[in-house]
Amino acid sequence: MYLVTGCNGQLGTELRALIPNALFTSHQELDITNTHAVQAFAHAHDIDTVINCAAYTAVDRAENDPDAAQKINVDGAYNLAKTFKKMIHISTDYVFDGTGHTPYGPDDPTHPVSVYGRTKRDGEQAVLDNCRSGVIVRTAWLYSSHGNNFVKTMQRLGMEKESIGVVADQVGSPTWAADLATAIVKIIPQINESNRGIYHYTNAGVCSWYDLAVAVMDILNLKCHVHPITTAQYPTPAVRPAYSVLDKTKIIETFNVDIPHWGASLRRCLKQH
Repeated sequence: MYLVTGCNGQLGTELRALIPNALFTSHQELDITNTHAVQAFAHAHDIDTVINCAAYTAVDRAENDPDAAQKINVDGAYNLAKTFKKMIHISTDYVFDGTGHTPYGPDDPTHPVSVYGRTKRDGEQAVLDNCRSGVIVRTAWLYSSHGNNFVKTMQRLGMEKESIGVVADQVGSPTWAADLATAIVKIIPQINESNRGIYHYTNAGVCSWYDLAVAVMDILNLKCHVHPITTAQYPTPAVRPAYSVLDKTKIIETFNVDIPHWGASLRRCLKQH
């Protein structure tokens, strides 16, 4: 049986549609930061693989609340990794500092520049150190029709405002949560001790936040004008990587997953409703 933690998030919601027979837990049903609770849950259920979607993802709030980010992103990951033999752990492009200019590979040195990025990096290490068949999947710019995300915010602002400014000097690859969920379901049966390690999955292609916002307006025929601004014009408590494109070669070659282009997936997501 599969266990999916963080079941009410974007990815957890998409996984529920694909593997309805799995066990799905939110923080209320299972506190992954509580060692005894995790062990008791494991004893009570016959779980083959845990998919850890639970995370502290409030990037800016983490700067002033590092303990909360540490508990969920590091301690929680450690507890799951120590308890279950097979695990997929979701991580982030924010483990990199964004000073590069070519796609980051899974084995490239990490250098997080935010509390969130640091705790996610440390959570990765906890999984690598403690789970016999642990697979880490770093993703980026996740969005879906569920929860709070950039695409939904642009959709709302596009209907409310005549014009908005969006950062144009941060570059990456958007990821539709439904595509990532499909990849995860394909990966799970293939995991073993020989292919444990770090992998990257985002949609194919590269864009800026500005490009993504323009695409949302175009697909939905919204008349809101999007104009490019710099990161300096939109200061945030946490530093974001300026360039965080991830190299997906390893995940394609190892697990034969499909990676649609971000533009095609964005259109599919927005046309669902």
